Amino acid sequence: MRLTLSLSDTPATTSVERAIMEFRSARPVVIDGSEASALAVGVEDLDEALCAAIEAVAGGRAHLVLPAARLRRLGLEREVPGRVALPVVERGRVEALALRVDGRIDAPVRPTDELDGEALELARLSLVLPAVIVVPLARGIEIDPSLVRVSGEAVRDYRRAMAADLRIVSRAPVPLEGAPASEFVVFRGGEGLRDQVAIIVGKPDVAKPVTVRLHSACLTGDLFGSLKCDCGDQLRETVRFMASHEGGILLYLDQEGRGNGLANKIRAYKLQSQGYDTYDADEMLGFEADQRRFDFAAVMLKELGVGKVRLMTNNPEKIGALAQAGLEVISDHRVLGRPTAENVSYLAAKRDRAGHYIDLDGMLACSQKD
Repeated sequence: MRLTLSLSDTPATTSVERAIMEFRSARPVVIDGSEASALAVGVEDLDEALCAAIEAVAGGRAHLVLPAARLRRLGLEREVPGRVALPVVERGRVEALALRVDGRIDAPVRPTDELDGEALELARLSLVLPAVIVVPLARGIEIDPSLVRVSGEAVRDYRRAMAADLRIVSRAPVPLEGAPASEFVVFRGGEGLRDQVAIIVGKPDVAKPVTVRLHSACLTGDLFGSLKCDCGDQLRETVRFMASHEGGILLYLDQEGRGNGLANKIRAYKLQSQGYDTYDADEMLGFEADQRRFDFAAVMLKELGVGKVRLMTNNPEKIGALAQAGLEVISDHRVLGRPTAENVSYLAAKRDRAGHYIDLDGMLACSQKD
């Protein structure tokens, strides 16, 4: 007997989600392109046994795919990813190229192909280090049925599909300190296997411009009060402001570490402790300045009936993203935290390198008065 029942009405999306779980578990995934297939393996949990297994399959044809940001840290001026041949899959060399601070390029960097790009995107979706060992597979090769297979097209389309499939899964009143009339609305989707939350503070009139903030989750700052950032201050100040100014909607988005994930954020923190600023640390790990997307945030607002917003942000990217998604941004307003000895260089980097609207001199003057 053969079981043919499918419980998924979106098999392409389901296959990507299975591939994400495999990648996060340090297991290889087969990516099927339009004309060829390849085995993709993340480098995050690479050990000698896995290297030997990859080499046995690769037969000298493996290569390491690196994003442009990491290639720049290896000494190349690059704006696109590249690949380096791995005639021998050696753990030490892979780690030097993908992760080490003192790593330098040691071989020619070739252009990537479509499958390489899809392998990198799968790594980003999985929130692991954005570096992948890719092994082209010969046509007709027998593939172990235990390996998860995914089409490259499905990987490329996954983010758009998840934004389009965003939906409310639960909601309830949740009184907050200083804002007792608040409601939490949980959405599923937007960024893969994650939930997003809209906190409706008070009773905002959606027929008028609504005060809105897009707040990316920050475990260290929001929950534990880290002094390295201003996120927790911004979060609580936003709720206080909305509660005393006709309400508003705070979108709490699961995009930790500017979209890099918690593990990579902590890796970047370690680099920052060695003297690198927040953007240099991310680039060293292979990430561009900001991996976040805000198209799904606009979908959340539209689902809540919002068409016009007064945006609380210091980030010009958020203003542009909502406008591009069809929302009318009536005005934008600053929301500032406290400068500390630990976060002042972080705030300066956001101002100087990402164009955030931060009057650091004014903030420091106010804190000295206090």
